[in-house]
Amino acid sequence: MKPTRLIVLAIVALLVALFFLLDLDRHLSLEALKANRDALFAAYEANRAVFLLTYVLIYIAVVALSLPGGAVMTLAGGAIFGALAGTGAVLVGATIGAVLAFLLARYLFRDTVEKRLGPRLEKLSEGFANDGLGYLLFLRLVPLFPFFLINLGAGLTKLPLRTYFLGTALGIAPGTFVFANAGANLARINTVRDIVSPGVLGAFALLGLFALVPTVVQKMRAKKKAAGG
Repeated sequence: MKPTRLIVLAIVALLVALFFLLDLDRHLSLEALKANRDALFAAYEANRAVFLLTYVLIYIAVVALSLPGGAVMTLAGGAIFGALAGTGAVLVGATIGAVLAFLLARYLFRDTVEKRLGPRLEKLSEGFANDGLGYLLFLRLVPLFPFFLINLGAGLTKLPLRTYFLGTALGIAPGTFVFANAGANLARINTVRDIVSPGVLGAFALLGLFALVPTVVQKMRAKKKAAGG
């Protein structure tokens, strides 16, 4: 790995280590949010613009560094800003943070992983690049894999940044609204699991399947054309 990449990797590792060494994750818990909700709202009322900007920057850092706490941050957005404004703030922070995580993974690890996996990664990468939007929407809508793994994994492929940005922004919007809306009714929540019911998960799965329809149709047409030729 090149020296500049080692420096970037060391900085990222240091920031992640400091997060846990300073026990900052204790602030990103549902219990801490419920205990400090009034104080946070008072701080927001005192200076809305600064508080909103600070919130978005913290969200960007949490996602970019693949730190835990995104769900609680989303609940906090709904609790402080309201469901709609909270959804907007989270979409900005989460999307920018996801893009940074994607770029970090691509810059730091893609060459190394490509050398080790060779043709296997190349084939997967090209397939993901060709049908990337549908696949990414499916992964974002259906909670099969952790958010941070999708960010890092996509960075190792040839998926265009523009497609990744669009797929992320669209794909996380429904789930973001569900959590932000739950945050606006924070008193009713005892655990994060209370937010996502089987019906909500089923709806997300259905949306994810719909996102794959254009990809499936395109492949069927390609096979039919090849067979006819």
